[in-house]
Amino acid sequence: MKYAGFLKAALFGLAIVFGPFANTVQAENLQIVRKGASRDLSVTLNRAIVVESDTPFAELSVANPGIADFSTLSDRTIYILGKAPGRTTMTLLDETGRLITNVEIHVSTDVSEFKERLNQILPNEKIEVRTANDGIVLSGSVSSATRMDRALALAERYAPERVSNLMVVSGKQQVMLKVRFAEMQRSVSKQLSTSLAIDALSPVSGNGAALAGSNLPSTGVNAGGVAAGNNAGAAFFGFDIGSVEIGILMQALEQKGVVRTLAEPNLTALSGQEATFLAGGEYPIPVAQDNDTTSIEFKPFGVELNFIPRVVDEDIINLELAAAVSSIDTTNGINTGTFTVDAFRRRDTSTTVALRDGESFAIAGLLQDDFRDSNGQVPWLGDVPVLGALFRSADYARAQTELVIIVSAHLVTPTRGEALALPTDRVKLPSEADLFLNGRVAKQNRPTGTAGEVARQDFTGSYGYVMD
Repeated sequence: MKYAGFLKAALFGLAIVFGPFANTVQAENLQIVRKGASRDLSVTLNRAIVVESDTPFAELSVANPGIADFSTLSDRTIYILGKAPGRTTMTLLDETGRLITNVEIHVSTDVSEFKERLNQILPNEKIEVRTANDGIVLSGSVSSATRMDRALALAERYAPERVSNLMVVSGKQQVMLKVRFAEMQRSVSKQLSTSLAIDALSPVSGNGAALAGSNLPSTGVNAGGVAAGNNAGAAFFGFDIGSVEIGILMQALEQKGVVRTLAEPNLTALSGQEATFLAGGEYPIPVAQDNDTTSIEFKPFGVELNFIPRVVDEDIINLELAAAVSSIDTTNGINTGTFTVDAFRRRDTSTTVALRDGESFAIAGLLQDDFRDSNGQVPWLGDVPVLGALFRSADYARAQTELVIIVSAHLVTPTRGEALALPTDRVKLPSEADLFLNGRVAKQNRPTGTAGEVARQDFTGSYGYVMD
């Protein structure tokens, strides 16, 4: 008995040292197969297991040696090596040729090391790893698309072009973008000029000579004197010297103006999907075609917003953004004689930024300062001290423009419909009796619930959106 055990151990050692697979793999465990019972064996690719039969066998065969190969260590012990992913059958026969058992061998890719590396790189992700034929199947959920890409890249190292992705992204993947356009325009202009007219020919004819500043029209003289017209900030002085009438028109003008432009488009989109927004209209523009025909193309104007959000990792958002505010400018159009085409005044930006949930960026800014002044005078007379002011005109204009575009991104989730309030929820329309008999018009409504809390907010504050 001791001799039989020693011989079995010696044969097993020789198979390990001198066997054809000794330099490649080592057996992982010992499996027992019993007579008359079919059994499934799982073998890792390029690794081996030792199988022991409870009944001595005389003949052994494998259906597909390319998937699994074997070496007999004794009449009860078999050394099985996994060579290629797949399934095959091993048959054991006794010395009389009767079937002892059939063993189904499943050879699969080794994913133990991959699971270990995946857990080190993404420790908090719920990713399940399975094998399918000669590939790897990843399932479960991840918190962001970036972490999904990391898991797929690691799997490609172990099974190139044989990775199946069944993972889903479970984190917040909807982004609400708030864009604020703010523009301030300020202009100041000042003007001081003098016009001088002399009539020395006839008190009735109205023919005379005029001396004026270079940028003001001359003022005519007649028997009644020089008229000031409709010029704002103008003063007229006239007197006679014999048959000569002298008129002086002095004009001083100062203008100031401030323009404020503000637009706040808000838009929500799924991560990786493009969203567009336009609040304005489309302007028809004629376009010349062949055969002397004209077609009409429409150009959009107003508040435009196009963006593609991508949730990179947890609360980091990459934004590919294009925003614009445009309006029709009738002062810079063209007239072809048949029709008039207006120009457009447009402020836009296109950029890509990265920011976290709730953060803001000033993605564009412009500070423009335009200055212009001019001075006109009658030659020589305008250079005379003191009196030369009667023969000069000065014009000064300055325009300042400040523009800033600020974007804010928020990760959002849907909410219940009754929790949202509209600006129209505040207004209750009157009935015909209230309108015609009692003279009542629309009044403030008092809705209840969560929407009522929002609707009761003052119009001077923020309204229209609810975010948790």
